[in-house]
Amino acid sequence: MAGLIPLDGFPDALLRQDGKEYMMGIDEAGRGPTLGPMVYGSAFCAVEDEERLKAMGFMDSKQLTEAKRDKLWAELQTCGFIGWSIRVLEAKEISAGMLRRDAPYNLNAQSHDAAISLVQRVIDRGVNLKYLTVDTVGDPERYQAKLEGLFPTLSIIVAKKADSIYPIVSAGSICAKVRGGAAAQRR
Repeated sequence: MAGLIPLDGFPDALLRQDGKEYMMGIDEAGRGPTLGPMVYGSAFCAVEDEERLKAMGFMDSKQLTEAKRDKLWAELQTCGFIGWSIRVLEAKEISAGMLRRDAPYNLNAQSHDAAISLVQRVIDRGVNLKYLTVDTVGDPERYQAKLEGLFPTLSIIVAKKADSIYPIVSAGSICAKVRGGAAAQRR
């Protein structure tokens, strides 16, 4: 799949054998600009590590300085208990979907599918994912119902401004803004 960057931060063997329950947060960066990519970032960790995640200082990434975001990104990569993945939707890909004659693929649908692909990728890698929190795109209730239909075994929260409420979503936001931005600039 174009734009998908492999999971980092966790050895596959640990993910498949540790038996812990995991939580995941997803947020995006770049939806506001009219040009350039949209980047979806996800972060996941064991539920028992939530306090460690909070202690690192994850909060609304828009309220953090660039230096603090960079510091959190560096810590996220080396802490050993947070995994992450991103999905870059290039401007060309977004336009091609939205301009299809037979069945236009609107931006919200593309956004939902990017988030869904991140969740599925983590599940497919053997992560015992139990909790998913997502910053909303469109109506939160409809988006949550869509995700619950696709992932009925997960406890799911879809909320506005989730990255300012849930540290795991803030960690996903850092992945989108720092790692995703760097990946998009290299293309």
